[in-house]
Amino acid sequence: MTSVQLGKHELQQRLAHSAFIDFLNLTVVGTDPEKQEVVMRAPMRPEFERGRGTGQWHGGPIAAIIDTVGDYALVMLLGRPLPTVNFRVDYLRPAINTDLVVTARVRRSGRLVGVVDIDVMNDVGQFIALGRATYAIAE
Repeated sequence: MTSVQLGKHELQQRLAHSAFIDFLNLTVVGTDPEKQEVVMRAPMRPEFERGRGTGQWHGGPIAAIIDTVGDYALVMLLGRPLPTVNFRVDYLRPAINTDLVVTARVRRSGRLVGVVDIDVMNDVGQFIALGRATYAIAE
């Protein structure tokens, strides 16, 4: 694995390279290559609502955000996006009228795959969802 260690600004720029990821409107809050951790914020938008006018997040956008932030934890280290092999989500409570704060921690970055744990919190620090994702590292 080649260590690149992209910073906050570089990751933010790379998020705009995909129209879908750009639509998620993620903001890189912090990067810590030593801890292999990335933190991003995702604002609520009407297109993400479970029901119009409810302010409640639909699980689909939450899953997409988990997958994206998990991938970018490895992008920070490797300098390139990686294809998702598998990911899972455990939804713990509804997210209503809140932005999401998403923290991704690399658990393993090997020759073939990387594994990342992702925590999703609301604005007051309550767990909304937990994710674990596996990405293909081999080129």
